[in-house]
Amino acid sequence: MPTAISIRNLHKTFGSGKAATNAVNGINLEIEPGELFFLLGPSGCGKTTLLRMIAGFIDPTGGTILFNDRNVTHAPPNTRNTGMVFQSYALWPHMSVEQNVAFGLGVRKVPRAEKRQRAQEALDAVQMGQYAKRRPNQLSGGQQQRVALARALVIRPDVLLLDEPLSNLDAKLRNDLRMEIRRTCKTYGGGAEGGGGITTIYVTHDQKEALSMADRIAVMRSGQIVQMGTPTDLYRRPRTRFVAEFLGQTNIIPATVSGREGDLLATTTASGPVRAEMPPETTLPAPAPGTRVLLSVRPESLRSEAPGKSIGESIGANTLMGTLVETTYLGEILHRTIALPDQTRVTIAELNPSSASLAQTLGSPVRLTVEAADVVALPTESV
Repeated sequence: MPTAISIRNLHKTFGSGKAATNAVNGINLEIEPGELFFLLGPSGCGKTTLLRMIAGFIDPTGGTILFNDRNVTHAPPNTRNTGMVFQSYALWPHMSVEQNVAFGLGVRKVPRAEKRQRAQEALDAVQMGQYAKRRPNQLSGGQQQRVALARALVIRPDVLLLDEPLSNLDAKLRNDLRMEIRRTCKTYGGGAEGGGGITTIYVTHDQKEALSMADRIAVMRSGQIVQMGTPTDLYRRPRTRFVAEFLGQTNIIPATVSGREGDLLATTTASGPVRAEMPPETTLPAPAPGTRVLLSVRPESLRSEAPGKSIGESIGANTLMGTLVETTYLGEILHRTIALPDQTRVTIAELNPSSASLAQTLGSPVRLTVEAADVVALPTESV
C-alpha cells in the first residue's frame, strides 16, 4: 500500500545568533497515501529545504517526519526507501540508459536477472524501453528526464520526491511531460506490495505545472504554508493577495464593505458597487460595514462591451465602467487593460477575440461585468 506522510511542527534554521535564517518555520502537513502533492512557491520560500528534509539530506532543527507510523526524522536517506529526481538529470555519461536506471539496484545487491527485468519495466513505464542501450548524450533533454524518473522508480520507492524536474526543459517539452509524469506516479508501484500509485511530493515554482498535475498544493512563503488545497480551491478561492497573485494573473480592486445582500457581500469601490461571494470566516471573519477589503477578479471572469449594448447581465452581475488604455494580442487570447475612474487598472482576457474587440481603439469607453461568484474578497493585511 502507498505511504502516508505526516509532518509535525517541522523547523530548519541555518546559522546561529543574528545570522540565523529560518528556512522552514513550523510546517504541519498530512499527505495522503498515493497523493501527488505539490510544494509551490517563489525562490527562497523553503520548499526545497522541506523536500530535502523529507529525503533525509538535511537534518531538521525541530519537529517530526513520519512515514506511516515510522519516525524517519533523523533516519539516514538510504533507510527511507525514497526515490529522488533532481533538477539536473545527474546521469552517468559513461553508462548506458539501462545501466543508469539499474545502478541503485546494484547497490542493493539485486540479482542480475531481476535487475535487468526491473530496469526494463521502469523504462517501459516512462516510454523509454527502446532506448535502453543508448548513452545519455544520445538523448534529448526530455528523454534524459524520463530516464532520471525511471531510475527513481526502479527501486520501488515508498515515496517519490521531485525537485523541479522540468525546469531545464523548453516550454513544449514541459507541457508534454506533465501528464506523463502524473500518469506514471498514479499507476506505477506503490511500495514493495505494488498498486495504488506512489506517494509523490513535487517541488516547483511553476504555477501551470502545479495546477495541471497536483491532487493538492501547498503554497509556501517565508518558510511557512500560507494556503493548502486542491488546484480549483486555490485558484478560485485564494485567502490572501499573495496566493491570488502567485497562482496566475488577477486584478486587485480596493473596496469598502457596505453590508450584505442575502448570501453576497456588498462593497463599494471608486468605480461603483461590487458584490462578492461571502468569504469563509477563516478568510475574512464577519466583515462589518466600513471594513476595507481587496477584491480579486481573474481576467477571464470579466466580460466587456461598448456602453449602451446589452451583454446579458445576470442577477448576480456587477457592472463597472472604464476606458481602454492598452491591448496585447497573443493569438488565441486578447488581453485588454482598462482604466477605471480611480485609475485602477484591470486586465480582461478574451479567448478567440472577435473582430470588434480587435478593432476597438485606445481611449474608447468600455463597460465591464463580472459575476459575484467570481469576485473574491481578501483582507487588506493579507500576507
